[in-house]
Amino acid sequence: MPLNTGGGRLVVNSLKKDYQLDGATVPVVEGVTFTIEPGMFYSLLGPSGCGKTTTLRCVAGLETSNGGEITLDGRVLSTGGVHVSPDKRDVGMVFQNYAIWPHMTVFANAVFPLQVSAGKLPKKEAKKRAMEALELVQLDGYAHRPATALSGGQQQRLALARALAHRPKLLLLDEPLSNLDAKLRDTMRNELRSLQQRLGITALYVTHDQSEALSMSDRVAVMNKGRIVQEATPRELYFQPADRFVADFVGRVNMIAAIVRDRSEDGSAVVEAFQTRMVTPCPSGVANGDEVTITFRPESVRWHESAPDRPNVLPARVVRVEFLGEIVEYEVEILKGQNVVGSVVARGAPSGSPSAGSTVYVELAPQACRVLAA
Repeated sequence: MPLNTGGGRLVVNSLKKDYQLDGATVPVVEGVTFTIEPGMFYSLLGPSGCGKTTTLRCVAGLETSNGGEITLDGRVLSTGGVHVSPDKRDVGMVFQNYAIWPHMTVFANAVFPLQVSAGKLPKKEAKKRAMEALELVQLDGYAHRPATALSGGQQQRLALARALAHRPKLLLLDEPLSNLDAKLRDTMRNELRSLQQRLGITALYVTHDQSEALSMSDRVAVMNKGRIVQEATPRELYFQPADRFVADFVGRVNMIAAIVRDRSEDGSAVVEAFQTRMVTPCPSGVANGDEVTITFRPESVRWHESAPDRPNVLPARVVRVEFLGEIVEYEVEILKGQNVVGSVVARGAPSGSPSAGSTVYVELAPQACRVLAA
């Protein structure tokens, strides 16, 4: 593998960005702070309008921030009156629409930025780097083909090769897979992550797709209304959401209203939910009598034909079964005597799933539950 980029350390501190709209100031990014260590794949995840792409564009230099500081390997890119232009930031960027030049060949698309950038390279060196980048993404055999003759996945690879050709310290990716069909998106997701790891390049990835962020990232920051509401590893984010927004946005989740009835010194608590006392872990700062929300993932729900002698086992009736291919999703009504006191969505393997109309016992293992303060 001839191309070797390495990765830089990106520090974003108290970043702010707002726009003027009809004479009013509209904040878009409000005090965003994060650090990406060299070689890390870091994702900004959130709904449309949360500020993630604006944050990325500020890092790229395509937007001028209104406050805060951005540094790459200790070099200030943006702060106060300092604003380094995009072509001098030592970053590569892959856009959502790829921004391929249709009138050029594949090779010309890859080599052109090296010939016109601030760090313009000699013709021979530019050609060498462009071909190395195309080889990395397995497009060297298509070098003289018109760029418009490439498939969607190949155009995505070309955009990536162009971004990598000048060997940046930081790779920025703005929803680069969103225009691909589902199967190709999964393939390109694996290829992109594998390439990033082989090169050791630092990557900042923006997406609204939680499956992309969870499967590709070393760390994920969830954004909402211009702020980072939680930063964690993918596993921590999924199983230990900080609040209701994160729990609901990152995957499918059950949310159940409950009241804390008793707390133990070991960090567990007895809560009342579904008119039944249940055992759950409990965070500090939650007191007896507090109204809380219990969250748990559908795949953590277990069902039984008879009740096991364990905590959090509830009688239920299956009201919906939906076959989704590799999994089956089913909804159960929780029963208290003959009364329905709530419902839960569960997911499991297609083999051995309960049938609609059957009466079962569902188990919500204490370690699978998360208590969120109101």
